[in-house]
Amino acid sequence: MCSRTTLATFAHPRYEIVPTGQVFDGEEAVRQYYAASRAAFPDQRNELRALRHADDAVIAEFDLLGTHRGPFLGNPPTGREFRCAMVALFVFEHGGDRLVCERVYFDAATILRQLGIAAAS
Repeated sequence: MCSRTTLATFAHPRYEIVPTGQVFDGEEAVRQYYAASRAAFPDQRNELRALRHADDAVIAEFDLLGTHRGPFLGNPPTGREFRCAMVALFVFEHGGDRLVCERVYFDAATILRQLGIAAAS
């Protein structure tokens, strides 16, 4: 579930999931994204690899892990686990301290393959 504390870090909540083309803009959309992703992967967690900063962003490299227990991108749960390397950009207002967007990059095929949804290549 998306907490008030998380939402309070945003000037306007926005998540961009680059590989799927999904954009969740506004508090209600971000809350729905959190609820859906946690329903699909209730044990979803991160293992931080590196944290960096830029003038208007924080860059996190991490592994995302979870077990497929609910619907994901229209696919029924497989009960399989995944681990995927990711990069998230936490973009801040220019010259400000309010978060304006979290933009996430990863190889979606890596997750789908480990879940048994996509054929291994």
